[in-house]
Amino acid sequence: MRKLSFILLATVIMSACVSKKKYVALEHENGEIKSALTKTQFEKEELETKFAKIEARVEAFNSKINTLTEENDVKMETVGDVAVISNETKKQMRKTLANVDQNKLRQATTLKDSMNLAVSYNLQKSLDTSTLNEDEDIAIDIDETVVMISISDKMLFDTASYRISSKANNILQKLANVINSEPSIEVMVEGHTDSRSINTAKISDNWDLSVLRATSVVRTLQNKYNVAPEKLIASGRSSYLPVAGNDTKEDRSKNRRTRIVILPNINKFFALMASND
Repeated sequence: MRKLSFILLATVIMSACVSKKKYVALEHENGEIKSALTKTQFEKEELETKFAKIEARVEAFNSKINTLTEENDVKMETVGDVAVISNETKKQMRKTLANVDQNKLRQATTLKDSMNLAVSYNLQKSLDTSTLNEDEDIAIDIDETVVMISISDKMLFDTASYRISSKANNILQKLANVINSEPSIEVMVEGHTDSRSINTAKISDNWDLSVLRATSVVRTLQNKYNVAPEKLIASGRSSYLPVAGNDTKEDRSKNRRTRIVILPNINKFFALMASND
């Protein structure tokens, strides 16, 4: 009986020892798992930090690329002595030049020549001179980015008069549209006469006639077509800047003209033309 009790006691003790060993082993394993989990969590956070840094670098790089692209588009280039244009303007200019007469385009050997052709083309398109005789009625020239539109007196005035005729409505409306569309434009209206003298009750000489004609155009642009007066300048040049001789009727007719001198901001001018396409 005593022997049996001893055996039972030994069995219980051994069972307890085995259970304790398993418990210790499990505790150790649990510790290792927790350690591995902590390590994994740390590595995860470390990777997330690195990823965030990489994302920030990528974003900064993309931003730099966009900035460089924008800077490249607005990079200014000098044209001649007075004008600068951006790369974006040159893109718009190239689009315009695709429509220009190829014979004229072949004669453009410099960037300034190309720009002058493009500005002239866009202005003629805006003014729609298709119903006019360009050789006699209207001519558009560009000199160092200054746009000069010469209009014969028969398009604007009655003979030997400074009163605007009804025939002028069409061209002055189109001219006003161009001026009003671009806030930075300034306009000088020059009156020109031939060399024949004039003396009436209201007109003393060709100085008078040229100034009165310029003033009539300016007043009409302001009062009838809502051109801001601060953008306008009226001047008379009398007969002292002829474009032809004064010995024949045809040449005198060429000298009797009104010249509209437009000074546009070239970059804004092409932006305006692009928005109207």
